This record gives sequence, structure tokens and C-alpha cells, in this order.
Amino acid sequence: MHGTLAWARQSTTTYAVSQAILTVMQMMNESKKPSIYNVPNALTSIRFGLAIAVMVLIPAEYYPAALIIFVIAASTDWMDGYWARKYGQVTKLGRIFDPFVDKIIICGTFISLVAVPDSGVASWMATIVIGRELLVTSLRGMIEGSGGDFSASQLGKWKMVLQCVAVVAILVCMIQPDVEWIEWTSFGLLWAAIVLTVYSGIDYSFAAARVMREPALSSDSQGE
Repeated sequence: MHGTLAWARQSTTTYAVSQAILTVMQMMNESKKPSIYNVPNALTSIRFGLAIAVMVLIPAEYYPAALIIFVIAASTDWMDGYWARKYGQVTKLGRIFDPFVDKIIICGTFISLVAVPDSGVASWMATIVIGRELLVTSLRGMIEGSGGDFSASQLGKWKMVLQCVAVVAILVCMIQPDVEWIEWTSFGLLWAAIVLTVYSGIDYSFAAARVMREPALSSDSQGE
């Protein structure tokens, strides 16, 4: 009897110690998780503020200031992601907030340019830009939510670059409205950006269809 009680006490003590060790390890792992209050998220927040500033400056016709701020906001897109990956500061907030700010910069600027008669940006063009972003975001959320991979393609990245170049050309054209070659250049870049936006949306749609078909095809082959 005494031996049984001693064994029970020893087992209880061992279990309590193991649970305490597991709790400490979990606390250590949680403490190693990067905080959301870090440099990459701060950079993304600054870019978000710059995007809002651009949307305010364009309707107010402060085109030189809008141009400078847009270039800074668009050209520093790589900095927050690079810093997060290099110093291990990738967070769930950053993975959501960074692409959100990218979309605000482009979509917000196109919406602001629609209100400017001489910009050459029609409402249907801004609708295409926004619609494409909503489509790709919805497809990515659906596929990655089910465990699939729907990473950004090189075509999507080039689309972003061409859109930014088109916006810069349009703002330069509004600063120098009497220079004909700048006007034609901005016109050509704008239409090229719209065409690539449409093509990119179609390409992503086909890619999403292929990804969504893969589980069905694999299950059919297993059934055979």
C-alpha cells in the first residue's frame, strides 16, 4: 500500500513538473514572436499616411507635392518587406497591412485623378484598376484560406510598376501641360497600364482556376 502511494505521489510530481516545463517553453516561444510594433510596420504606416496625402493633394491641385510624395510612397514599397524578412520581423499584421497599403496607393491615386479633367483618367479606367485588385484579393483569400498557394506573379509586379510609372507621367504632364511629348507619353503609359491590368486580371483568373482544379483532379485519380 505504501509503495503504491509513493508511486502515485511520484507520478503526480513528475506530471506537474512536465506541465510546468511545457508552460515555460510555450511562454518562451510566444516571447520570441515578433511584436507588431516594429520597423517594417512603422514604414508601412508611413506609406499609408503618404497615400492619404497624395489623395488630398491631387484634388487640391498641388501636383508637384503630390508627385514627390507619390514617388516616395511607391518607391519604398520594397523596404518594409525586405526589413521584415532580413531581421525576422514578419508579422500577420504586416502580411495583411503591406499589400493593403499598396492597393490604397494605386487605387486611391487613380480615383483622385478621375476628378481632374486634364488627367486623362476616365472613371471606367479607375473602375478596372479597383475591380482587378478586388478580384485578385478575393481569389487569393479563397485559395490560401483552403491551404493553396496563390503568390504574386511577376506579371502582377510589372503591372504595379507600369501603373506607378503612368501615374508619375500623368502628374508630370499636369505640372508641364504645354509639353506635347510629355502629354503623349503619359497617354501611352496610361493605356499600357490599363491593358496590362486587364491582362493580369485574366491571367490570375486562369491561374486560380488551375489551382482550384488540382484537388478535384487528384481526388479523381485516387478514386480510379
